[in-house]
Parts: sequence; C-alpha cells; structure tokens
Amino acid sequence: MARALEGRRIVVTRAREQAGDLVRALEAQGADLVVAPVIRIEPLPTPELGALRAALAGLSAYRWVVFTSQNAVRVVFDRLVAWGLTARVFRTTAVAAIGTATADALTREGVAPALVPDEFVGEALAEALAARGGLRGSRVLIPSAQDAREALAAGLRAHGADVDVVAVYRTVPVQADLRGLAAELAAGRIDAVTFTSSSTVRSFVDLVGPGAARASRFVAAVIGPVTAGTARELGLAEVVEATPHNVPGLVDALVRRFA
Repeated sequence: MARALEGRRIVVTRAREQAGDLVRALEAQGADLVVAPVIRIEPLPTPELGALRAALAGLSAYRWVVFTSQNAVRVVFDRLVAWGLTARVFRTTAVAAIGTATADALTREGVAPALVPDEFVGEALAEALAARGGLRGSRVLIPSAQDAREALAAGLRAHGADVDVVAVYRTVPVQADLRGLAAELAAGRIDAVTFTSSSTVRSFVDLVGPGAARASRFVAAVIGPVTAGTARELGLAEVVEATPHNVPGLVDALVRRFA
C-alpha cells in the first residue's frame, strides 16, 4: 500500500534526544528523512537550581505547578530523584500541562495533570487556568526554559496570580556544518523541513544561511502558531501548521500538504 509521504525528502531539526517520535511517524508514512538537529537541550547545572529545590520543598504553598514542555518535566523529575524526593510532593498542589505530549510525560512520572488546554499555547493555558477560578492571590510555579516566552506568566499575572518562573534548562544552538544541506535546498531536493519550536527555526536559518532559507521552495512544517510566526518573520516561503499542535498533528499536516 502506498504511503502518503513516499519519496518525499523531509528534514527533522528537533533536538536529537527528542526526535524519535517524529522520526518514526514520518518513516511510517514513507518519508526519506534527513535528521539534522539544530538545537540541544541543556539542563542548568545543579548550583543554578536552588530556586527549583526551594520551590519543590515548599510545593504546598502553590495552587498550581504548570509544565510547558517535556524538557521541563524531564529536568524536574531528574532533580527530584537526585534530591531524594519523589512524585508524592505533587499531591499537595494541582498540576497543569501545556499539551498532550507534556501531559503524557507527567503521567509516565506518576503525576496526572488536572488541566490540559484545548489549544497548546501559553495564552490558552493561562485562560484555561483562569477559568478554573480563584487565581487572584494564588501562587503558581512554572519550571521553564531560560528563554521561555512571557505570555503564560503575563496572562496569569493579569488574572491576579503570584507567579514564580524558575528556569531549569536552556536551549542551545548546535554548531553544525549544514553547507551540504543548504546546497540540497538550493537544488530543490528537499520537500519539507519540520520545526517544533521557534528556536529550531532560528538556528536552522542561521546554519543554512538566511538567503538559502528564504530562496528555497521547501515546505516549513511547524508545530504551532508561535513557531509559524517565527518562520514567517524569517522569510520562509510556505508554512503549514500542525493541528493539533503536537507530533501527530505535524505529520498529518505534511500528509495533507503532499496528498
């Protein structure tokens, strides 16, 4: 039986440690993959995680703990183990996840999220939390990336919450030689490039060169509206967006585009 992406050359730019699900899903549709990670996820060193340790030790003071990525889940639960704590610390508070992948990561750690918004972006998560009521004066903890967007924290503060944003990891551009890939883009031998965050778009464009990225006629397949905005801002010609904003949605967007 023919597969929807048979013969399509598709680039995966996601960090190597996170790319497995996307790679397998695209291969299942017959895609010819070029795996070219352009970022890596780097947990902050332990001496920089004092604020996280203090927050976890006093978690009962928070009404909500909000996870905005699988990366934050991984770092927080790795630190729990290192500090002799367990997932039981989350029994004293409610936990929210920005999307289904983050929710699944929490569930694997033994924590069932009480809330996942319908749209997997910070603004929607803030409104979903506010809809639960009683945010004014409530404390909210957000373990996040160093360069995280301000939308979620700003939205919660607008509803009166006392928000602590604690950086637990950083996204680092990979210093890779992508001149060969740039040449393939210029020759029209790449059908699509997948982007799962704004940082992957920026790093990819830096590595292949802004001129090559703008001039090439590949499809930029992005995981959500924020990443789509970055792709358009940097001049990528054709952008298709995942619906829903997760890996299956990203693959479906490519299947629809090339069907």
